[in-house]
Amino acid sequence: METKLTLRLNENVIERAKEYARNHKISLSKMIEFYLDSITQQKEKGEEKSSITPLVESLSGVIDLPNDFDYKKDYRDYLEKKYK
Repeated sequence: METKLTLRLNENVIERAKEYARNHKISLSKMIEFYLDSITQQKEKGEEKSSITPLVESLSGVIDLPNDFDYKKDYRDYLEKKYK
């Protein structure tokens, strides 16, 4: 069942949101519905606010690193180089 909702938002935010919705071929209503659904589902699952956002999740795996890549060693090397 769908219900009408009236919101009061900053005019600039509304314009940017409309542009975003147009560019992604989605209605502003559907975009807001998806957002509200995603944040309320996180809360139901007991996830904290700092959980991975959809943007970050979509970027994971973009960089192809070797299986034996040592993050800690790489960061240590970076810090040693930076502070020498």
